[in-house]
Amino acid sequence: MPLAPSFAVMLRTEDNVRIDAAHTPPRGPGDLGIVLAHGFTGSLREGPTRRITHVLSGFGGVISFDFRGHGRSGGESTVGDREILDLDAAVRHARTIGYGRVAVVGFSMGGAVAVRHAGWRGTDAGDRRRGGEIDAVVTVSAPARWYYRGTRPMRQVHWAIERPLGRWAARIGKRTRIGKGVWDPVPPAPHEAATAISPTPLLVVHGDADAFFPLDHAHQIFDAARDPKELWIEPGYGHAESAATPGLVRRIGAWITANS
Repeated sequence: MPLAPSFAVMLRTEDNVRIDAAHTPPRGPGDLGIVLAHGFTGSLREGPTRRITHVLSGFGGVISFDFRGHGRSGGESTVGDREILDLDAAVRHARTIGYGRVAVVGFSMGGAVAVRHAGWRGTDAGDRRRGGEIDAVVTVSAPARWYYRGTRPMRQVHWAIERPLGRWAARIGKRTRIGKGVWDPVPPAPHEAATAISPTPLLVVHGDADAFFPLDHAHQIFDAARDPKELWIEPGYGHAESAATPGLVRRIGAWITANS
């Protein structure tokens, strides 16, 4: 079955980074826009992301994009810090083109950014709550805290981030350009940001077969958040976009429709 058509969009963040994006119109009437945030080293052009976009377009229009340092976007990846500005640009675009309701769905790193964005209070904007610009947030396979190295895949991720050879490998193999240096200051962890999401509805989705982040990450985010919130522990589900089935994505789409 052919995938729903998408149309190229170029966005600019508040710190002037060019973000490559695409708009997939809804396959039906409605005013719901869904912003899709991929995981680390992912892209809007990868097969799993495109298939998720297609399924979600059955519930609303989809804005997918490449985080900074990924694919055709500019800048360098900060692995969850400045990416909050990339997501904010996509949310603003969804509003600008006329979507009355806007939800965010984030996978892995994108899920961590989605939680941070939903609970964001930007000091550079007079302590204005940015999360008020969205109507629902879904985080899938997201870490609850930074610097986690408790699994072999995450130790490999940290090697790619911290070592010159690892950054070179990510650039060549995954088209992901990772910035040097350390966070200063360290951004709030997702479980800390989750405390400020309410009254925006939150759905936390995690698989019990996730090789990157064990289930305690999902519980930590969920327990920190206030109502309205919901937790789905998916039996046999692995990690992020590559493991997401059309059935799970349809359930997420239906939850967004009912809760935004």
